[in-house]
Amino acid sequence: MSQTYAALITVDDARELLRDRKNQQFERFPRLKNKGKFILPDFRLTRKRKAFKIRKHTFLQHHARSYVAFDSENGQTLWMHNFSSLTEALFWLDTGLKPGDTDTNSSYKQWKASHADDINDLKEQLRLKSKKHKIEN
Repeated sequence: MSQTYAALITVDDARELLRDRKNQQFERFPRLKNKGKFILPDFRLTRKRKAFKIRKHTFLQHHARSYVAFDSENGQTLWMHNFSSLTEALFWLDTGLKPGDTDTNSSYKQWKASHADDINDLKEQLRLKSKKHKIEN
């Protein structure tokens, strides 16, 4: 079993990632401040639509039981995707594939079975975080 390295982040951290990406989008060799793999729970990425034009503004919108996965491991490109489950987000961060993609080396079911402990650890972190948030409010 290999360890999946993905950190849970807050909305402020995610917005900082988006700002950093936007500030460096026209540089020849951008250097992002935060490198790594991150997951933002209970949010999704949206784009501003206005009169048949899709603006190049990316927003974070609160959406229960959805996850945004951010991958900036190379330090130059920030890849982002919306996912409906935490397991799918971790699969994408670890392999670069979505559950529907076909690959001869590994499948989603095999990966899910071999990384069950990592998935459960991250789910437990989410539960503790939500309990802590409920206690504070």
